[in-house]
Amino acid sequence: MKVYRGIDEFEKVDNAVVTTGTFDGVHIGHRKILNRLGQVAENVDGESVLLTFYPHPRSVLQPESQIKMLNTLDEKIDLLEKAGIDNLIIHPFTKEFSRTSSVEFVRDILVNKIGTKKLVIGYDHHFGRNREGSFEHLKEFGPVYGFDVEEISALDIDEVNVSSTKIRKALEEGDVQTANTFLSYSYPLSGKVVKGEMLGRSLGYPTANIDIEESIKLIPANGVYAVKVKVGGEQFSGMLNIGVRPTVSESHEKSVEVNIFDFDRYIYGEEITVEFIQRIRNEKKFSSGEELAEQLKQDKEACQEALGAQ
Repeated sequence: MKVYRGIDEFEKVDNAVVTTGTFDGVHIGHRKILNRLGQVAENVDGESVLLTFYPHPRSVLQPESQIKMLNTLDEKIDLLEKAGIDNLIIHPFTKEFSRTSSVEFVRDILVNKIGTKKLVIGYDHHFGRNREGSFEHLKEFGPVYGFDVEEISALDIDEVNVSSTKIRKALEEGDVQTANTFLSYSYPLSGKVVKGEMLGRSLGYPTANIDIEESIKLIPANGVYAVKVKVGGEQFSGMLNIGVRPTVSESHEKSVEVNIFDFDRYIYGEEITVEFIQRIRNEKKFSSGEELAEQLKQDKEACQEALGAQ
């Protein structure tokens, strides 16, 4: 997959089959669009092109919303490459760019810059200034500018329309299993291992404290989770806690820390990725360290059972 950091860097290809959007999460609804994009490109002996934007338009136009992302940019690039995209254009989204009209977007970007021959879009897709452009507009523009347009219908699972917003809500509620179902992969969180207060070690459950470097990345609800852990090219099982550790700490700072099962290695400063499998319980305050240690023992058993079932 070729990656371009802006529309002006893109080199036109023959028979460009194009889609556009933020594609946060690259979830199963997105996959349907991407699969169709690949099919059409193959049918016309062309190449697939995905035009996306960074940062997310809402974070630029509505900064007070403090929207969190399902993917870091690197995660999204990796997912789109695995989905078989030939060309990925990541265009900087600015307030100035947001003032591009729907006509200018089609004429200047899709046609003149990218050379679109066929456009494949998702259900209820809008584009251009104030989201004024729609599928109906594209059907009108197509014959004028020499491209075809195809709309993919809404993708439903159990009558629930899949969207990045619904996945974010599930994660914010700790419902990682629903999120994973809609994503079609286990939700990941990555960062560097940093030194903590060594409180887990004193309880018999040493933890790796993860510094989440990407501030835009959504962190699931506080609680204890069964997770898969990737470190140093290997995968392990573990239990992860998100929260303020009310029993053993008075700092009230949120931490993300994982106890890796059957693991004894110095990994400070290393990159680590956890993949959420199942939420085990809410975070709670215990009356003593002994009571917490007993609960951690039960948590580990519950995590092992959840990971075994998976």
